[in-house]
Amino acid sequence: MIRATLPLAAALALAGCGLLHHRPPPAQHVRYTVGKPYNAGGQWHYPRVFGHYDRTGLSTLIAPGPARLTADGEAYRADSLTAQSPVLPLPSIVRITNLDTGRSLAVRVNDRGPMQAGRIVAVTPRVARLLGMPADGVAEVRVQLLAGRSAALQGSLGAGPHLTAAPVGAVAAAALPPPPGAGGSAGAVSGTIRPATAHPAGVPGAVERLSGVVRTAPPSPGPLYVEIPGFGSTTDAMNLRARLAGMPGAILPQSAGGRTLYALRLGPYASVPAADAALRSLLDRGVAGAEIVVR
Repeated sequence: MIRATLPLAAALALAGCGLLHHRPPPAQHVRYTVGKPYNAGGQWHYPRVFGHYDRTGLSTLIAPGPARLTADGEAYRADSLTAQSPVLPLPSIVRITNLDTGRSLAVRVNDRGPMQAGRIVAVTPRVARLLGMPADGVAEVRVQLLAGRSAALQGSLGAGPHLTAAPVGAVAAAALPPPPGAGGSAGAVSGTIRPATAHPAGVPGAVERLSGVVRTAPPSPGPLYVEIPGFGSTTDAMNLRARLAGMPGAILPQSAGGRTLYALRLGPYASVPAADAALRSLLDRGVAGAEIVVR
């Protein structure tokens, strides 16, 4: 009897695995959200409404896992043109440029992450392929908020008019000029990738349709630095630099919200592991606001 039931038990187990493997994603109900401050890998992030957002840094790949909902209530799909941001309101539309390849693409930020310190965005495997990123998604990137499109999308989800928030010193950063040749003109479009899927099922009209158009410009990678922005005076920045003996750096003025703040910039670092190690050293010492940037 025992031998006779084993094949049946094995078949049932296999059938159960198949059901789990093909389990449909949970029902989605997309909503506008900002969220509370949180700590990821020892680095604090402060989500808020941005009138302007233009940052450089490192990207990574969204970690694979079972079917789940994103922080704004969408069903995560690895083949979607979506990304994670630690600070932007959800959902937002941004342009991500891979500075290593010059390719850029408009994507929808619909989730919180990445959970690794020193990364400003995480992308789906599809976005990584379109932007020419390596298999692990780690690349030097620029992330620019498309404010008008973001406000329209958020308004369709019930968000009220956005008021420009006061600058937050811990996350302030100076806007960078566009990479050489990245003027955003029609001539910069190299071709149209297969158009993105229409609105996800169950969310008609609530999620902006993305074109999937990849723009190309000359690559513009730069050295990696670790930067601590937001000092109100050069004295404060110099006091921290004195504490960080053995980590050479420079103090630089930055414009933020109509006032001048000062940043302590450490580096340059010739590799991602070296920049990661410098950032980890700062976090272990309790230095707040440190981030990896590309200059």
